[in-house]
Amino acid sequence: MHLKLIGLLAVFSGCAVAGAMAQRAVPPPSAPRLPLSVVFQGESKFHAIIAKAERGNWRNLPLGERTVLVARELVGIPYVNYSLEVDDYIESPVVNLQGMDCWTYYENALAIARMLRYKPGPYQPVDMLHMVEIERYWNGICTGNYLSRMHHLEAVFHDNQRRGYATNITPRIPGAVRIHREIREMTVQWKSYRYLRSNPSLIGPMGKIEERVSDLTVWHVPKSKVRAAENYLRNGDICAITSNDPGGYTSHVGLIMRIANRAWFAHATSDRDKGRMAIIDRPITDYLNSAGKHAGIIICRPNDVPPSPLWQKAVARQ
Repeated sequence: MHLKLIGLLAVFSGCAVAGAMAQRAVPPPSAPRLPLSVVFQGESKFHAIIAKAERGNWRNLPLGERTVLVARELVGIPYVNYSLEVDDYIESPVVNLQGMDCWTYYENALAIARMLRYKPGPYQPVDMLHMVEIERYWNGICTGNYLSRMHHLEAVFHDNQRRGYATNITPRIPGAVRIHREIREMTVQWKSYRYLRSNPSLIGPMGKIEERVSDLTVWHVPKSKVRAAENYLRNGDICAITSNDPGGYTSHVGLIMRIANRAWFAHATSDRDKGRMAIIDRPITDYLNSAGKHAGIIICRPNDVPPSPLWQKAVARQ
């Protein structure tokens, strides 16, 4: 077994986590491995959002409120799939503010929201890439290997809670039940993934990771219980849509926005009748009831990460 894989699987010890853990320090950003022009698209959009955030003093808002404000600025950006697959061999954090899928929509909104509180400005694309790295990679560290990226939402929720960066509140919501799936998507459909096609030796280790993801303790709120559960949801909650497919836990993800006393679902959608873009859709209950393939929801509530020591230097300069 690959030594890197052994390290990755070690983080699955103690799969059932009851609540938020003590926060771990933010690891430093990984060294650049690919040109910035490859891993960051949409720099003008980035700076426009930052300028608006600074004018509005978003930094002093709670994380969920910050995340929703950023997410609203991303509405209308086209849906683009596989935007993280930028090389055949080298893995790197990636941001694309010109095209997003459902996962990168929430990830980009959260990254900018966290960045505003994590460190003082002026902000640059590398700062956002750092925030993406700590959310998406095992232990918050990209090693340059494809296996260091978490490819399953269940793993992201588990790993971030283990580090104190989020709390999966689903088990606390009335009506929540445990579910079990046998995850095989990436090993079965490996030809759909650029890195796996280029590196077939990773398919076996990826299968080991999927076995462990399958064994995680996963709760969801069935869609018949979600209308009552809306009262427990807050701005900026990550809302994963569970599937009836026995081969996977989740099929989609977005963010919760509180509008008119309801929990609305904001997401990047590939549906042509919705414009194939990031949208604020409808209350989450209505969204779930619109398709039989939707089984329910998993809710993960992010936390701010420990602040950078750069704040001390910023204060000292004043």
